[in-house]
Amino acid sequence: MPRHLHLNAFLMNTGHHEASWRLPESDPYAHVELAHYVHLARIAERGAFDSLFLADSPQLWGGVAQRPAGALEPLTLLTALATATEHIGLIATASTSYNSPYNLARRFASLDIVSGGRTGWNVVTTAGAEAARNFGLEAEPAHAERYARAAEFLDVSLKLWDSWEDDAIVADKAAGVWADDAKIHPPRHRGRYFGVEGALNVPRTAQGHPLLVQAGSSEDGKVFAARYAEAVFTAQQTLEDAQAFYADLKSRTAAVGRDPDHIKVLPGIVPVIGSTEAEARANEQVLEDHIVYAHGVARLEGLLQLAPGTLELDGRLPDDLPPEDAVEGAKSRYTLVVELARRERLTVRQLIGRLGGGRGHLTFAGTPEQVADTIETWFTRGAADGFNIMPAVLPSGLDAFVDHVVPILRARGLFRTEYGPRQTLRERYGLPRPANQYVTAAPAASAPALV
Repeated sequence: MPRHLHLNAFLMNTGHHEASWRLPESDPYAHVELAHYVHLARIAERGAFDSLFLADSPQLWGGVAQRPAGALEPLTLLTALATATEHIGLIATASTSYNSPYNLARRFASLDIVSGGRTGWNVVTTAGAEAARNFGLEAEPAHAERYARAAEFLDVSLKLWDSWEDDAIVADKAAGVWADDAKIHPPRHRGRYFGVEGALNVPRTAQGHPLLVQAGSSEDGKVFAARYAEAVFTAQQTLEDAQAFYADLKSRTAAVGRDPDHIKVLPGIVPVIGSTEAEARANEQVLEDHIVYAHGVARLEGLLQLAPGTLELDGRLPDDLPPEDAVEGAKSRYTLVVELARRERLTVRQLIGRLGGGRGHLTFAGTPEQVADTIETWFTRGAADGFNIMPAVLPSGLDAFVDHVVPILRARGLFRTEYGPRQTLRERYGLPRPANQYVTAAPAASAPALV
């Protein structure tokens, strides 16, 4: 069977470019309008995307002047989108630092049942002191500690999702027995971070458990991904860096005894599309002309852990920035941004322009053919199993990708022409249904029929 791309639509209010909301066609209130997200989900489903994805953080990021701020809670929004779509996967971000395993496992299992097995969880550890203070902490936990907590959180969640055997419900009316108590397995977990006694109060789902996604590219993040992740969202600026990350993560996955094909690497790409290259560049320039650079400077100083007023707009980054191992926040993004600025000798103004579209993800302005060429090159040269598509402007950028890039990928035999029979999200990603850890002697059960 030929290898096909996996495409995920990363939906962010009016688009990923920070100035997208200022365009005449953009709705500055779209970030809290259900109809906007239903429209986007249906565009992605029209393109037969594998999944869509919502980012999230338990805090209000900085000031509210820069762009539409705040967001609907992802699991709530995706429950509504589950009823408005039929095939596309639904991936929500949720933090292991500021949730508890029982409640979050229950919410994901519930969405998996409501959606017919289409749910994924983007597992994040949440950097930043602002988020910590929203939960009664004076400072964010150390990077390594956040990942240690995340590992225990995942272990508990997996126990909870497996706490019902697939055939626990017998529904024997004649005998008066609804379910078999012997097939319920309370975790009785006692660990460093969590104590969880009882079984989940939601049965095991069609997928077994949601698709597990991870987005950290630091050393701790890669160790965590190799152990747990089934898809990885990553930011890479060059083909060579993407190839190195891909090979490293696949090797790490094999080293812990997992099949490397069971972890899908999906770099982010921010395409700005035009019918000609000149038109695409002009579209990109319109967005850059709407950037408010004062916002960008403040955001960049925060990322680099610099005092306000340190950066000069037409100067370069300071030579004495701290190394990555001294950073407790988003380590991999810190390194990517610094290396981008150093490699291309960018001024702060130029760097803000490069980051304005994708916050460190690959930005690309070109024709549909050029965008397809870039995707094909990365896919066929060992840099990606697919892509996290991040349109600079929504909905127009997603429409353009579906209408003009997807047909080219299909003509080249790289992407499906349509959805097949109804599948769970993990089936669409080519992943097996996990066996129940409490039924180790029996072969993995087949997925229940979807209704």
